[in-house]
Amino acid sequence: MKDILARRTGLIDASGIRKVFSLAAKLTDPVNFSIGQPDFDVPADIKAAAIQAIETGHNRYSQTAGDAALLTAIQQKITDRHGWAEPAVLTTSGVSGALLLAFLTLLDPGDEVIIPDPYFVIYKHVINMIGGKCVFVDSYPDFKMPTAQIEAAITDRTKLIIVNSPANPTGVVYTEDEVAEIARIARQNDILIMSDEIYDEFCYDGPCPSIADHYEKTLLVKGFSKSYAMTGWRMGYAAGPEPVRGVIEQMTKIQQYTFVCAPTPFQYAAITALDYDMTEYVDDYRTKRDMIYEGLKDTFELVKPGGAFYTFVKAPEWAKNATQFVEKAIANNVLIIPGNVFSERDTHFRISYATTHDKIAQGVEILCRLAQQNT
Repeated sequence: MKDILARRTGLIDASGIRKVFSLAAKLTDPVNFSIGQPDFDVPADIKAAAIQAIETGHNRYSQTAGDAALLTAIQQKITDRHGWAEPAVLTTSGVSGALLLAFLTLLDPGDEVIIPDPYFVIYKHVINMIGGKCVFVDSYPDFKMPTAQIEAAITDRTKLIIVNSPANPTGVVYTEDEVAEIARIARQNDILIMSDEIYDEFCYDGPCPSIADHYEKTLLVKGFSKSYAMTGWRMGYAAGPEPVRGVIEQMTKIQQYTFVCAPTPFQYAAITALDYDMTEYVDDYRTKRDMIYEGLKDTFELVKPGGAFYTFVKAPEWAKNATQFVEKAIANNVLIIPGNVFSERDTHFRISYATTHDKIAQGVEILCRLAQQNT
């Protein structure tokens, strides 16, 4: 069997997140801080829109780029938010689908992609699979945008810079000054920026600054999975202003031969989602954020997250690495993810606080107790 497998299969391992997620099924009532999906269900009005779409026969292929009504709604939302006139838009099978299409469109073997470390796990593995080169730029210990290091990392093979804010796994939200500076650097070097804003609804201390407000060569990827708990519906989109239209067109061409189109009934539901007020959900997650931060900050070293629903916590000094502490936590019925899933380091672990308040309190107590055992 080994001889018939493509070499790219050896460039990736099974997802560390999914390994822990699978382990959860074997434990009795664990504190599950592992998987990044909301603990609430899809709001009733959005579910009703999906059901209506199915029952009224919207179950066939849509156009490759997406249903015209959804594309128009997305275009209007982006124009209102960023001022882009008639942006190019492609609906995708989740943001993961958008990422794959973008990397296939943009990267030849050997092309370099600059990625702040820590990073969302898919970036590294998909880029490696298609022969690109990840250039990781360290952002420890505060996870701010490492603008000077990014500028120094640019070479004549640099094809793309990835910006992810609010960030997975850190929960950090970049400031207006940081995104403006990275825009300056990209413009000066004529480099495309891909801005992954899947968590933009979950910003707790004010609106999330976007590179799209500062730079015309921005490929914007956003989605519905996290904001509306539609993780299983696989709905995302990619968008760009006129200078990026050609990228969107080529992504659409590749979608014809891969995903074909995003799920049609859920495209209709996404129109309802775009106008749905998620304030009460975001307010609840702000409370969860405060609970996790206040509960851990006196025992662990961590940066207060400004968005998403993650925090990236430094393992206690007694642990030889974060993986050792994660193993101990799992043995005590708390599921967390070792930081080396998201980083070239193994010093931190990720918590997803997308769970109940009771589970957060229980998990905080266990983690603090384990950290203080010094062994």
